[in-house]
Amino acid sequence: MLSYIIWNFDPDLFTIPGLDYAPRWYGVLFALGFLISLQVMMYIFKKEGRSEKDVDKLTTYMIISVIAGARLGHCLFYDPVRYLSNPLEILKIWEGGLASHGAAIGVLFALFLFSKRLGYKFLWILDRIVIVVLLCAALIRTGNLLNSEMEGIETNSNTGVVYARTTYNVLNYDINRIESVSFKKGGQMESTQLGVVPITAIIEYKEGATLELQEKNYIENQLRNRLSYSDVARHVDFGSGPLSYLVDEKNGRQVVEIFGLGKVRHAAQMYEATYALLLMIILFWLWHKKRNVLPRGFNFVLFMIVFWALRFVDEFFKMNQVAFEDDLALNMGQILSIPLTITGIVLMFLIFKSDKKMSDFL
Repeated sequence: MLSYIIWNFDPDLFTIPGLDYAPRWYGVLFALGFLISLQVMMYIFKKEGRSEKDVDKLTTYMIISVIAGARLGHCLFYDPVRYLSNPLEILKIWEGGLASHGAAIGVLFALFLFSKRLGYKFLWILDRIVIVVLLCAALIRTGNLLNSEMEGIETNSNTGVVYARTTYNVLNYDINRIESVSFKKGGQMESTQLGVVPITAIIEYKEGATLELQEKNYIENQLRNRLSYSDVARHVDFGSGPLSYLVDEKNGRQVVEIFGLGKVRHAAQMYEATYALLLMIILFWLWHKKRNVLPRGFNFVLFMIVFWALRFVDEFFKMNQVAFEDDLALNMGQILSIPLTITGIVLMFLIFKSDKKMSDFL
């Protein structure tokens, strides 16, 4: 029977002593998306007798447009007041904040320039680029999972994910004394509510480290207060009263077990990664088998309709990214997905029904 998992993946690829910055798996997957996309586009261009040198130019257009479009999209769609009043904040991409809708707009603009400059039909290049766009989307959403971000709403069942990374960061309060922090299912706290499950956080101290009265006071007071922060409590609830914990000794080391209730949530990042990957396979097959039969632009408009419609549905399973979305009937991701889906439907009609097909001009 399917059940919940406790997600505590370390997003750092490795740490560099003395530096606050650490390379992350998210960045690796982001870069890997471009590297694999380069090889796929090389194969497509070679198969169709196009210049492979143009792929290098296309890759440059894509990298710049995706990063710039995604960053500007996040700044303007989700927090325009902050970024327009402090424009230099837009450049701080390392602090996070990318929007796929902004990336989509940036890519369309860049590819229009690319097609005009190098003499390609706009729809021809779009039909092929959406294949690798979907590949990148799947890898980036996987990176979001590894970062424990863009979490889903509660499932109200015992199937899903308990995101515990923020709790881990709070509990790992002294790296000089703490050997490890881990989690296991079960514990002394109980709940009759579906989707709220008992978990135990385990702090194992280094050999020779002992818990003096001062540190116990820290656990019961300062640490207890930090565990009540909203970023922790929305994933693991440690109750409103005194912290429920036990001190034990295992293999000659001091161990503290802290009991809480995990909130089981949707792995919404992987929903999007999955349908992006499946749609990529379908579009690649259509290009491979049907590109000489289907009208120019078909793959692109199919992507526009299916991907953004699924994205609209997927947003129902995600937590809102910014506070103002809580007051909206639809969140920003859904609001931005609607016009993109409608655009795809209109373009599909024009491709098949217009006397002078749009593909003749683009």
